[in-house]
Amino acid sequence: MVFPLLTFLVAPLVDAQHVGLVVGLLGGSYAASQFLATPVIGSLSDHFGRRPVLIICIIGTALSVSLFGLGAILGTRLLVGPGASVGLTLMFVGRSLHGVAGGTAATAQAVIVDVTPPAKRARALGLVGVAIGLGFIIGPGAGSWLMGVHLSLPIAMGVVVALLNLLLTLLFFSETLPRTARHPSLSLSAFNPFWNMIQTLGNPRVGRLSLGFGLFFIVLYSCVTILVPFVSLELQWQATDVGHAFALLGGVAIVVQGVLLGPLSKWLGEQRLVPMGIGLMLLGCLLVSLARPATTALDVMAKPLVDSAVVMWAMGIGLLVPSLRAIISRRLAAGSQGQALGSLQALQSLGASVGPITAGILFTYLTPRTPFLIAVFTLLLVGGLTIGPLMRQRQQVVS
Repeated sequence: MVFPLLTFLVAPLVDAQHVGLVVGLLGGSYAASQFLATPVIGSLSDHFGRRPVLIICIIGTALSVSLFGLGAILGTRLLVGPGASVGLTLMFVGRSLHGVAGGTAATAQAVIVDVTPPAKRARALGLVGVAIGLGFIIGPGAGSWLMGVHLSLPIAMGVVVALLNLLLTLLFFSETLPRTARHPSLSLSAFNPFWNMIQTLGNPRVGRLSLGFGLFFIVLYSCVTILVPFVSLELQWQATDVGHAFALLGGVAIVVQGVLLGPLSKWLGEQRLVPMGIGLMLLGCLLVSLARPATTALDVMAKPLVDSAVVMWAMGIGLLVPSLRAIISRRLAAGSQGQALGSLQALQSLGASVGPITAGILFTYLTPRTPFLIAVFTLLLVGGLTIGPLMRQRQQVVS
């Protein structure tokens, strides 16, 4: 509800030249906090149980959204003097705290694993992707509509949803990790988000594929984050237009991951879906870079170009991410699965930290289209890291 509206909330607080940079930093602060917090929260849930950790993190979400909203409202009402700076500082504190609370995503997946038989876990975990897609459909659309009524309404509704989540957890969620299955002690090494990631990148069987996985998420989060200031400032879109674009992204993601991925994997194989996903993402970046403000008759194509790009991004993400994750998993022994999958999650979070900040810098100090053009070259590198090993694997299978 709040993320697609960041540009509109930040714009009154900073000069126009630095809006993209601040939006990128806000996005990066959330992801960086999540990256650092995820292994800690996961270890805490293994030791103390899932329920207390989830409850504390949901409370943290409600508090963080409240702080963010207070900063946005305070900043816009006190634009003269230090008010804007205080408001922006509170927004950063809120987003960072939200990232820490969001570190519970891995714990939520652990809950699903706790209560689901092994044969049904892939489908159950796949529903998480569908749920995220639903969030992208409902949240941005509702947020943009509420913002049309009043600036603070999307933030207030975000707090209400977090409190409703807390109430449902308190009333209906029972502990899924029995005391006998919990880790008896906390390991300090488990709190290091870099250790397992470095180990996986150094593995000759999956190192290149894992590096390509991480670079793909740098591209993904840089493009998705900077798309909002690009279409708002460069193409003069309104909040409702941004909300519709993110709803389109979520809707296509649901169809691809919830309906098409299984049949396509059986028909084409995961080795073919990875380059298809890279190609779709690359073409989407090129389409966005071609969009221009509607100053001539030809420029009315800007919205169809961006909408088409969003569809291609959603398809590329839905095809590449689960396919590459599954390929990496199969290349490792059973005893290495947890470490490898945790490392991929860390790479994803790291990409979500680096991507928005990098895109914000490029958007501000070069040109608004530079992030998308750099993304094209990075995706070519992702292809070089992944397609070669996958083609050799296919040849070995055939021979």
